[in-house]
Amino acid sequence: MKGKIAFLLVPTIAPVLLFIVWILFAWRIGNQVILPRVDSVIALLSNPTDDLISMGSLASNVVVSLVRVLMGYMMAAALGVSLGVVMGYYALVFRLMDTFLNLFRPIPPLAWVPLVMAWFGVASMATALGLETGRMYVYLNNLKFSMIFIIFIGGFYPILTSSIHGVKGVNRTLIDSARILGASEYQVFCKVLLPAAMASIINGLRIGLGISWMCLVSAEMLPGSISGVGYLITHAYTLASTDIVIAGMISIGIVGAVMDRLFSYVESRKYSWRRMAK
Repeated sequence: MKGKIAFLLVPTIAPVLLFIVWILFAWRIGNQVILPRVDSVIALLSNPTDDLISMGSLASNVVVSLVRVLMGYMMAAALGVSLGVVMGYYALVFRLMDTFLNLFRPIPPLAWVPLVMAWFGVASMATALGLETGRMYVYLNNLKFSMIFIIFIGGFYPILTSSIHGVKGVNRTLIDSARILGASEYQVFCKVLLPAAMASIINGLRIGLGISWMCLVSAEMLPGSISGVGYLITHAYTLASTDIVIAGMISIGIVGAVMDRLFSYVESRKYSWRRMAK
């Protein structure tokens, strides 16, 4: 029983120490702009539906940001996994694409901003669908192509790299055995290759989601953004509302941690056999 209690308490030690240090420094500094008090930030987090500086609630801005991230991330996952599997399996495709893709890999997502703005401007899903008024316009106008592209670039390369690594790491004996037993190419892909490489692919998806979420603030600083937790943080900074800045940062951290925990849960439950096989 004591061991179980200790196991549950250990993860809380670092956050508790951080809060203590925060309280002491906030009291010592005595300036809400430099470092707001803990209670003012907790008040914002405990009332996530309250309007903040006429920009909507914290909860509504987090939801807008989450939709943007998921759109860019799903595009990165779809292209990264499919291209990674093909490049990992077919040596010719790998030789054809690897050098080309590696030319763009070192470029940070923020470096794409000038080019992305030239390509897309402030165009959104509403623009693509020809909507100019109505409730759907309000929702879809928040999904700017420039933002989605920055988020997509952030998540694409980790997913691609892990997918290639996972496929290349599959034991060729398994594939050859399946072919000898009469499996078609489709069956080899679906029954042998993908299940064996899935642990690495899941890990890449997990890393890609984290980086896509990290690119969120940069994406929401682009022209045309009028909502989202990243824009809320930037706008609150210009008004010296540091408590809102920290509340937004904590919200980003909480949502990111929850999504990472979901991937960690799937990985530990479904692919624990990979660790046993090593």
